[in-house]
Amino acid sequence: MPGKLQAEIEQAKPFVGAEVEAFLNVVRTADRLMRSVDLLMKRHGLTSAQYNVLRILRGAGTDGANGREIAERMINTEPDITRLLDRMEKRGVIRRRRHEKDRRFVTAWIAESGLAILAALDEPIAQLHRRQFARLSEAEIASIVAGLEKVRENCGQAGLTPASPTPDP
Repeated sequence: MPGKLQAEIEQAKPFVGAEVEAFLNVVRTADRLMRSVDLLMKRHGLTSAQYNVLRILRGAGTDGANGREIAERMINTEPDITRLLDRMEKRGVIRRRRHEKDRRFVTAWIAESGLAILAALDEPIAQLHRRQFARLSEAEIASIVAGLEKVRENCGQAGLTPASPTPDP
């Protein structure tokens, strides 16, 4: 029996395998989840990438973080972190300072206005996620998290490219 995704995208042929169907379900679901988040962010004048940076810098506290550290912690890969930070600094939601001895090293901190934006978003984001996952039990959510963590581990294994065979479990 065809799955719901096959009907949603009006695909007549069955998927090549369960892995393909799972992959497409993850991508389609991530898109749906992010649309809601993006709409909420837009109301606060942010992109989801900017929101992610603000959360990273809030978590970094008084130590701040440099561009490389921020890029490594981003949920979605950001190809030009420097330009993103430039826009955020210009807007006044972060502040940056070059290291005195090594001018190439720049540390960023969240500004008070960035903290205020996050404070205004914390509860609406939590409510949004509760609504998004409302039909799932805690056990089902835990199962999804565990499964996706295993998938990410596979994706992060050295040498795993489209042309390479899947490593043995």
